[in-house]
Amino acid sequence: MLRVEKMTMDDFEKIKDSLEAEFDDFWNSNILKSELENENSRYFVAVENGKILGFAGFIIMPDDIEITNIVTRKLNRGHGIGKLLLETIMDEAKAYGKNAISLEVNAKNIIALNLYDSFGFEKVGLRTKYYKGTDDAIIMTKQL
Repeated sequence: MLRVEKMTMDDFEKIKDSLEAEFDDFWNSNILKSELENENSRYFVAVENGKILGFAGFIIMPDDIEITNIVTRKLNRGHGIGKLLLETIMDEAKAYGKNAISLEVNAKNIIALNLYDSFGFEKVGLRTKYYKGTDDAIIMTKQL
């Protein structure tokens, strides 16, 4: 059964060598490790039968939270893992008493854009050539 739990350094050790190949080539293991060590960051893993299928995180800001990443193992995409992780983040934001969630998403990532749209996120800005110097980032926010 798929479940979401807080990400630990043990979880990080399990995925660090396959992070870029199996999950996301935007972040490397050094970036993820520094995020896990940041006292204002919170990370979660989606686990099924002992295997990490996805992870997500956010940074607690003064007025809201900023989603830093929601990523699913490439072979497990399209099975609702990202949706479950986003629901977890939204619940956590409410638990922290935050009124809004913000994020940046690659303008070419139609699947992610559709997910955020389905949860009521609104497009509020654009960062040109944000991803790898070529792809634009759409800034989205949701009031809770």
